[in-house]
Amino acid sequence: MEKEELEKLKSQLKAERARIADGINHIERDNLNRSQRDAAGDLSGYSFHMADMATDNFDREFSLDLASNEQAVLNRIDEALNKIEEGTYGICENCEKPISFKRLKAVPYAKLCIKCKEEEEKKARPQ
Repeated sequence: MEKEELEKLKSQLKAERARIADGINHIERDNLNRSQRDAAGDLSGYSFHMADMATDNFDREFSLDLASNEQAVLNRIDEALNKIEEGTYGICENCEKPISFKRLKAVPYAKLCIKCKEEEEKKARPQ
């Protein structure tokens, strides 16, 4: 991979990392760091209706799942940035062949080349 291409991907990874980190902070601020009472706007601490309590719980659980998924992508981005520093970025972890620039441009934190990723997805599909 050419140095110019690598620099483009590195800045793309950093921008994506900043965007995701900001999103996680937003989720924490707006949903996860508030008590159930604060989220519901209820001063007494008790929901008026069971459905309100269920909605509050669903919203918190949804936010937690979203933050967890975003954290997983953030970890993959950090791994990719470390690989750039180590000089091992863009190499498929399965077949050890280069991952195409086109694929890395689309998914800069990709660990597998297209062929290996397709094989992995075929194995994961229920038969």
